[in-house]
Amino acid sequence: MGNVESSCYENHLSRFLPEEKTDIDGVFDTLSGLDGSGGVKTGKATRKAVTLAMLKAHVQEALPEQMTVRLYNGMKSVDLTGNSPGSSEQIVKEQFIIFMSTLLKGNVEEKSGIIMRMISNTEGPVKGKQIQEFTEGLITSVVHVLSCRNLLRGWNLENTQDPASGVKVLASQLLSELKLEDGKNLAGPPLMDAMCDQSTIEKWVFQVPQIPAFLNVIIRQGLLVLHSLPDHAEDLVNLVPKCKEIKERGFVSVLDIPSIIYINSQLPSELQHKWRLLFSSRVHGESFSQLCGHIINKGPCILVLKDLDGYIFGGFASQSWDVKPQFQGDNRCFLFSVSPSLMVHTDTGYNDHYMYLNHGQQTIPNGLGMGGQHDYFGLWIDSNYGKGHSRAKPRCTTYNSPQLSANENFTLDAIEVWAVGDLPKSAGIKAQKSILDADPEAHALLEMTGKSRQSDGLREQVEDDDD
Repeated sequence: MGNVESSCYENHLSRFLPEEKTDIDGVFDTLSGLDGSGGVKTGKATRKAVTLAMLKAHVQEALPEQMTVRLYNGMKSVDLTGNSPGSSEQIVKEQFIIFMSTLLKGNVEEKSGIIMRMISNTEGPVKGKQIQEFTEGLITSVVHVLSCRNLLRGWNLENTQDPASGVKVLASQLLSELKLEDGKNLAGPPLMDAMCDQSTIEKWVFQVPQIPAFLNVIIRQGLLVLHSLPDHAEDLVNLVPKCKEIKERGFVSVLDIPSIIYINSQLPSELQHKWRLLFSSRVHGESFSQLCGHIINKGPCILVLKDLDGYIFGGFASQSWDVKPQFQGDNRCFLFSVSPSLMVHTDTGYNDHYMYLNHGQQTIPNGLGMGGQHDYFGLWIDSNYGKGHSRAKPRCTTYNSPQLSANENFTLDAIEVWAVGDLPKSAGIKAQKSILDADPEAHALLEMTGKSRQSDGLREQVEDDDD
């Protein structure tokens, strides 16, 4: 290499700590073959080099083959000599290190250049259809490699939905941020034939942090490089929450892995490390009292509904649910849809009608709601279990969400509630209360008539929240 190229390489190399350099050197030696089978002749000497076949042999089943080819094209695009990138079919160590430095530690401008060549290995702008294929392949590869390396943290492909549909809806969501220079959105059919240059890709990668985050996981876990360092372990904790309390054999969530990853990314960072199943209508029964008994005073949680038309949607409650006639929660709450499209709808500031839960009253609505107002909630589950509504035409005032269900009035197929983050300290005490404890008058009436409180049977022992 000349002085300029050598200086560029040294700058990239300096981004890595000594232990990181040692790890990268070891992986490259493994890739290139210590027997000297891989190499590029430079004068009389032979430098170690990596071919596509060697990369595939190293990765094996950890990544889909197409993603391995994209990684190889990204490495090959690193220009060391001033010649046309990709002129050699072998990757030398400098290219390997610059590729790692760029995608793992570089800025958005640097990353976008290599991502362009991973999308298409030909020079110039890339087509929208190629970007879509790359994005879907990226999400597929993340799920694949995390499953292969046993890093789904309690989730698996058996206790969640088939990820194929989740891959497409998450890709569609990420691609909705892709815009041309004039600000025109390229989501949907207009995306397919659009031509996007590097500046467009650069803005997209800047707007969508999932793209570099997914590449980080694929490189580290797919190639087993820098994968055991503390910073990567922390990244994985925030990417995939630990799944707890799935004890029922045969339980299958209504969510898929891509949707879980995306919803988790929208939560406050301190809540992203753990999900705990509180309630499933398929496990605990189709009862509003059972629902309340399992979710009251359990801290922030995610409510997921599926209607009989197959639409999946829900909301994030930022505070513990409590039975009372007033609205509760704060502006961290949001509503979301998972199917047929993946979207998150956040606070508008118009009102504070974030969360509502009431039961056993005659003059005000009884049920669970989020956003909007009485009888016009963005999401509503009636205390007469099985019915609900999403009356948000044109938009919910609290979250600016559209109608989330297939029909304004819907019939429930399933409900799941997941506590997120650590169990609140107060849960061990207050979780022993019945939902009727919140209504002394109802309690007194039951005692006067000589009837027992059926909800007493819903009291549960709170387990230790250890990892």
